[in-house]
Amino acid sequence: MSILNVEHLSHGFGDRAIFQDVSFRLLKGEHIGLVGANGEGKSTFMNIITGKLQPDEGKVEWAKHVRAGYLDQHTVLEKGMTIRDVLKSAFAYLFEMEEQMNAICDKMGEASEDEMNAMMEELGTIQDLLMAHDFYIIDSKVEEVGRALGLQEIGMDKDVSELSGGQRTKVLLGKLLLEKPDILLLDEPTNYLDEQHIEWLKRYLQEYENAFILISHDIPFLNSVINLIYHMENQKLDRYVGDYDHFQEVYAVKKAQLEAAYKRQQQEIAELEDFVARNKARVSTRNMAMSRQKKLDKMEVIELAKEKPKPEFNFMEARAAGKMIFEAKDLVIGYDEPLTRPFDISMERGEKVVLKGSNGIGKTTLLKSILGLIPALSGSVELGDYLYLGYFEQEMAPGNTTTCIEEIWKEFPSYTQYQVRSALAKCGLTTKHIESQVRVLSGGEQAKVRLCKLINRETNVLLLDEPTNHLDVDAKDELARA
Repeated sequence: MSILNVEHLSHGFGDRAIFQDVSFRLLKGEHIGLVGANGEGKSTFMNIITGKLQPDEGKVEWAKHVRAGYLDQHTVLEKGMTIRDVLKSAFAYLFEMEEQMNAICDKMGEASEDEMNAMMEELGTIQDLLMAHDFYIIDSKVEEVGRALGLQEIGMDKDVSELSGGQRTKVLLGKLLLEKPDILLLDEPTNYLDEQHIEWLKRYLQEYENAFILISHDIPFLNSVINLIYHMENQKLDRYVGDYDHFQEVYAVKKAQLEAAYKRQQQEIAELEDFVARNKARVSTRNMAMSRQKKLDKMEVIELAKEKPKPEFNFMEARAAGKMIFEAKDLVIGYDEPLTRPFDISMERGEKVVLKGSNGIGKTTLLKSILGLIPALSGSVELGDYLYLGYFEQEMAPGNTTTCIEEIWKEFPSYTQYQVRSALAKCGLTTKHIESQVRVLSGGEQAKVRLCKLINRETNVLLLDEPTNHLDVDAKDELARA
């Protein structure tokens, strides 16, 4: 049975086409991985099927009474709600049913016998629905999900506006899983999750009996939970049965076959054109030349997809730093309240350090405190000599309306237009992206713009806050190499 039908979908932004005549079907129980390079339109596709965006052409049809739950990269939580409130809001429709039930009970006193029978029947239906959706054990359900996602450690009564990016994702994910929708739509759900919670989500999805569509650049995670791949490339959507590794094998074979067919056809076209050119003027051979020209005109020319620019990250290195990079003594970090007890931390030239810990524990805050972007609550940080710091932030500031070109120009005013464009192109962004506003780009493309600023500045110390979060597979590999 088909849950979702998408037919002849076309969509674009300005002169940049994203889909061209795309069709898609989702059946009950299918576990789909939606893959493709950054900026191919995966999140746009999710926004179209959830009705947040109207497509330029085509139709999107859901089966009747299907509830879809969407975990978006950019959802906002309202100030003043606690974690528990947000999780409980998953059951809002059940609370509405309970109100309907109470309203029916209030009317029963004045009802005639026929009305009474109809009311009793409706009451029974609502009661069954409430039972089926665990209405009477909501509190324990909320506690269970809170425990599984580590929200209880943060405190279920904490205001959601005070949460870190990772904690926000967990709350939204918890709410979504409690809603038990008929289809889950997950856009990069592992981005801000810690390892044990990724493990928990993996088990949850493996046992999930309804359908889901998952966008993820985390290949091991993807392989462990899906049974179908839809690959988005060059405005098309292709279906492959099996996991991501199997898709890559089949895709490579298809690509090789297409290239071979293209070469054969190009050779045939060259021979036909040559024959026509040599023989169309001669009376004796004119008819043969005309028939070959007809064959040329009718031929369906094979087109190879343009090769996507592969990103190249080469960090510009400044002179060597002093022996000591930074030294912190009795440092206490936090905003209004301390996140740590006093601690000492230092770093020397040549060290490569990883900073681990669960969401909201203060990893980003520590980086910003060392850099002096936010003041420490107490203690001191001393930076070494000759430091050229490069800082990669998790997210761009909201409300930014500059284009990619302007964004790079702000950093490097002496660059020519050519230098700015080639710097962005090296990071894997095409001309169409380069002229767009940064905020309309996908998460991965925005990350590439931030990386572009970083690699073109001379640095000798890098502070990278989750640099791989939105990057596609090619960009991750290249960043690891660089």
